[in-house]
Amino acid sequence: MPERSPYPREADLAGGTDGAAVPPARTAAHDMFDADVASRGLGIELVHAADGTAVARMRVTAGMLNGHRIGHGGFVFLLADTAFALACNTHGPATVAAGGEISFLRPVREGDLLTASATERVSYGRSGIYDVTVTRDGEVVAEFRGRSRTLARPATTDGVCRASDGKQGR
Repeated sequence: MPERSPYPREADLAGGTDGAAVPPARTAAHDMFDADVASRGLGIELVHAADGTAVARMRVTAGMLNGHRIGHGGFVFLLADTAFALACNTHGPATVAAGGEISFLRPVREGDLLTASATERVSYGRSGIYDVTVTRDGEVVAEFRGRSRTLARPATTDGVCRASDGKQGR
């Protein structure tokens, strides 16, 4: 039987006073995830993103196993990093990772449904710290801490920031 997440998918939330479905509030994190080809290509699902928190989940596939036939840590890191990115982009301005580290506590296996729950711990100026717990069936398999940085100026698709005076910087 597939694991049932304690978190509803945002698309399934309802609760209008007349019983009609109420669409979840969209944040900049939702727009970012819509454009995230890497995460969506691995089957990562955005479950929740609002107010400095986010939940994402992913099923471990055969293509994610390492030479020991357990889930490759890079994929667990990617899931945690995606939840982190979602949480730090719920506030609006484009925010990127300044760093991150993970502790792998238990191995994951093919077929496991992993859930990454991210929470903002502190935000100061353009910097933030976020914690992400990755679980399988309620059991903690990894802990991740990420450091974020809000971009001072919007980046263009070529990665070059342009100020209103036309000067460029990286």
